[in-house]
Amino acid sequence: MANIVAIVGRPNVGKSTLFNRLIESRVAITDDMPGVTRDRHYGQAVWTEKFFTVIDTGGYVVGSEDTFEAAIREQVEIAIEESTVILFVVDTMTGLTDLDNDFANVLRRSKKPVFVVANKAETFERHQTSAEFYAMGLGDEVFPISAADGSGTGELLDAVVANFEDDGIEDPNAGIPRIAILGRPNVGKSSFLNALTGKDRSIVNPMAGTTRDAIDTHYKLFGKDFILTDTAGIRKKAKVQENIEFYSTLRSVKALENSDVCLVLIDASVGLEMQDISIIGHAHNAKKAIVLMVNKWDLVEKDSKTADTMKKAILERLAPMNYMPVIFASVLEKQRIFQVIEKVMEVYENKTQKITTSRLNEVMLPIIERTPPPMLKGKQIKIKYCVQVPTPSPTFIFFCNLPQYVQESYSRFLQNKLRENFGFEGVAITVFFRAK
Repeated sequence: MANIVAIVGRPNVGKSTLFNRLIESRVAITDDMPGVTRDRHYGQAVWTEKFFTVIDTGGYVVGSEDTFEAAIREQVEIAIEESTVILFVVDTMTGLTDLDNDFANVLRRSKKPVFVVANKAETFERHQTSAEFYAMGLGDEVFPISAADGSGTGELLDAVVANFEDDGIEDPNAGIPRIAILGRPNVGKSSFLNALTGKDRSIVNPMAGTTRDAIDTHYKLFGKDFILTDTAGIRKKAKVQENIEFYSTLRSVKALENSDVCLVLIDASVGLEMQDISIIGHAHNAKKAIVLMVNKWDLVEKDSKTADTMKKAILERLAPMNYMPVIFASVLEKQRIFQVIEKVMEVYENKTQKITTSRLNEVMLPIIERTPPPMLKGKQIKIKYCVQVPTPSPTFIFFCNLPQYVQESYSRFLQNKLRENFGFEGVAITVFFRAK
């Protein structure tokens, strides 16, 4: 990611709106309430055939009553350090403030090219008053824009891309497996990500709902490359009470749908709850590979049989969605967290494996011959052969004389046999029957 543009500024000046404008997608949550964005948020953009990464950040403040103030400020400072170019967003509606001046001093120390972006300049009057931001003595020019309607962003981007040394990479994340970290609020998703990376990639707080956007992190381990997406906790619809929470849940669901593997965290101290089953069911229906991580294992009083007993209880409640591995871990104690990632990568390999037609028939036809489909209406069903078809998740077609008579129970039998013989642990298998 050679070309990186960080969007910074005090709260509620329109940073996330500008971020969405630059990446041409409504990825970041925007709201009139200050302090909506907390973590660093990355997206890809292009201008005049120059590709670059954009970082959205939380509002930089000092001395506020916000519980997350220090953590947000740290995230902003990391973004500044990573960046090639900095967009310092200010607000033409409120004008130049003491906080703008203080933050200008912070940016001056960074030695990075800084562009002062005077946002909300939709009217001629605000466009004219944007000149007051020259008083900060930061950058050569003030760029009046409207992130909401896009006016002025073209001139800004022309100046920004002139600072890039090369054309950049169109999509540095293309083809890399995506792992969504999912679960109810406060089960330890952000803590897990931070423990893996050894950095405070996501803000952690005992307050449920700390994470709002879906946060991507590029990560390498065991010679594998993948993207971890930290998500907001998914609540029941009835408990979603405000717009921000609604959009946070929406981003989490979208992260699930865009992922290759869903790592679902369960709180060991409360066990498997209906909302956990709902999340797992959504991942199952979307044909995603799934790994279950029972977190906070350090809080459970246990003996040598506790893990086996709980695992059995979890899988019984999930039946027939009981094909995924269950790992007991503690993020706080860093117990088995890397084993979780090893299993995630193993399950991803299971999801993407292709079995040759000859090998598939060599294994499955004798099984079918020993246990043929039950007769229906006095008709005997004969399966001739089977093939795997190229789809994102393992899908098999069995060719037979009477596909309409094959019962669901026999379809599940074949799925289990495929899983037993070809190692599809953690992966939903789809079986179709077609006329031969």
